[in-house]
Amino acid sequence: MTVEINKPGPEDTPPPRPEAIKAIPVRHYGRYVSALIALGLLVAIVAAFAKGDINWGVIPDYFFDDRILHGVRETLILTLVAMVIGIVGGIILSVMRMSKNPVTSSIAWFYIWFFRGTPVLVQLLVWFNLGFVFDTINLGPIYKDEWSDFMTPFLTALLGFGLNEAAYMAEICRAGLMSVDEGQTEASQALGMSHRKTLRRIVIPQAMRMIVPPTGNEVINMLKTTSLVYVVQYYELLKESTDIGTSSGATVEMMFLAAFWYLVLTTVFSVGQYYLERYYARGSSRSLPPTPLQKLRTNLFSFSTRSPEAKR
Repeated sequence: MTVEINKPGPEDTPPPRPEAIKAIPVRHYGRYVSALIALGLLVAIVAAFAKGDINWGVIPDYFFDDRILHGVRETLILTLVAMVIGIVGGIILSVMRMSKNPVTSSIAWFYIWFFRGTPVLVQLLVWFNLGFVFDTINLGPIYKDEWSDFMTPFLTALLGFGLNEAAYMAEICRAGLMSVDEGQTEASQALGMSHRKTLRRIVIPQAMRMIVPPTGNEVINMLKTTSLVYVVQYYELLKESTDIGTSSGATVEMMFLAAFWYLVLTTVFSVGQYYLERYYARGSSRSLPPTPLQKLRTNLFSFSTRSPEAKR
């Protein structure tokens, strides 16, 4: 038989609620000082340009001039066509470089060594002045003409930029293909996939995550490098801006106008590169990082969605 003994004691009371922790943020005075210094330098630079002898009102007048728009169009055409030549040539060279054939691999290595080792401006001048070596170009019944008529400024720019870019794209493509684990190829072959199907379905989609970012940088760099064809008298953005500045007397102002246009074009290409990288990163992580618009929308609506405790 069990007897329960109730001992007298205080009534059961709930435990006291802990006091709210008063978190005091750490003050980073160095950040405040560096921010003030940066703002001061920015204000000083803006004030110096504002006080300079520059007619800023001329820039909007010529921003959409027909000659400027023609230069922008030629710059874009030259950039895109040269990059197509560079990408196609880079893919071919990367395959040759990775070939087990020593002759093919050596030829690709020599090409990459030569074109990466000489400045692109020198290559442009060499292509443009090859008329001192070849008087005519003779392809038999297909084509025959004087070299000076054949090697136009546009063709000079395409050969100079496209062939030079192929050397860089070859190394980018080779690095991307080598970044894919060999186990991926072995697994696809175990499933009965052919070599071509393995490249198309397995290797290339994974390699694109490594190829797209540097290729996007090369496109932006190519856009700015097209200004070098000024020396072979090709009428792109810089050449048109310089001619307008010479005729109107606003030389410096037209240089700023060209710089603004380059900033606009590189910004557009940068946005396209961002979304292209995001597309090929779909299989690399469980959740993709938010886009700039999504971040902005989240920050704008975060104030209205906060809890009442957070608003106090």
